[in-house]
Amino acid sequence: MTVWDAWWKQPECGAILRSRDGLVYVGDSLDLMATVANESIDLVLTSPPFPLLREKEYGNVAEEQYVVWFDAFATEFKRILKPGGSLVIDLGGTYLRGRAIRSIYQYELLVHLVRQRGFGLAQEFFHYNPARLPTPAQWVNIERTRVKDSVNVVWWLSKGDKPKANNRKVLQAYSVSMENLLRNGYTPRLRPSGHDISGTFQRNNGGSIPPNLLSFANTGSNTEYLRHCRSMRLKPHPARFPTELPLFFIRFLTEVGDTVFDPFAGSLTTGYAAAILGRKWLCAEVNPQYVRSGLTRFWDRINTRGPNEFHLRKRLEPVVSNWFQ
Repeated sequence: MTVWDAWWKQPECGAILRSRDGLVYVGDSLDLMATVANESIDLVLTSPPFPLLREKEYGNVAEEQYVVWFDAFATEFKRILKPGGSLVIDLGGTYLRGRAIRSIYQYELLVHLVRQRGFGLAQEFFHYNPARLPTPAQWVNIERTRVKDSVNVVWWLSKGDKPKANNRKVLQAYSVSMENLLRNGYTPRLRPSGHDISGTFQRNNGGSIPPNLLSFANTGSNTEYLRHCRSMRLKPHPARFPTELPLFFIRFLTEVGDTVFDPFAGSLTTGYAAAILGRKWLCAEVNPQYVRSGLTRFWDRINTRGPNEFHLRKRLEPVVSNWFQ
């Protein structure tokens, strides 16, 4: 039995799994970041545990403690990000216990990161999941005093005033009406709103600039990841975000060869998206079983026997500064 086979059958915290372009640390991301060089990461992209009222198996922090808990990570994010780097955080909402009133923890965290840690709010995004279940049941289904909550906030924060970004990389297909306009032409005129639409409006730029409302359903019940988990009797992560979300921000905010880091990696969705797009990537996840199931995302990129591209190490060495040499 190889060292890899032994870990695969009995995964342990503290393991370091390395491939040519990626690294997974099975443990606390603060330990991993302590080995990461200053200003060496282009993008920190993550969906940390939310402070939900019902305790989840993957761990979640109480709402009143959330900002203090997150601050230790934020300090390290600021240190390891490059001057033009970005921090993108996907956060779900929650209600106060026993009250039909929302928590404002996401906004408290945002203000703290800007005022106390020196990040800039580059732009706020909203992740809309049209298939989300109607929760919380007490207020939505039973008392009928609230509507379904289907949006997460996504804070795009920057280390400097001008983070690296290019919206040409995330253009959307033109609508039918815009295609007709480009085909048939447009007469410049003043709109009723007062906006002066010039002739440049009909220039074909290859697609439309997307809005900051991102619609990605998270309904896949037969994805490759879940099929692998079922076939190998592995427990999937219960709170995965759709692959389309990290794909969007990685395209938007990085270039090929840049390094992406997810400190709360879960099922390694961010690492997988970065690998697809040719970026280097780091992931940290405290639960070995989630890492084990997450590695199946890379199955078909390697071979049917297992992720042999990854090499198992026991000692956490300084990374990024001497990585990929």
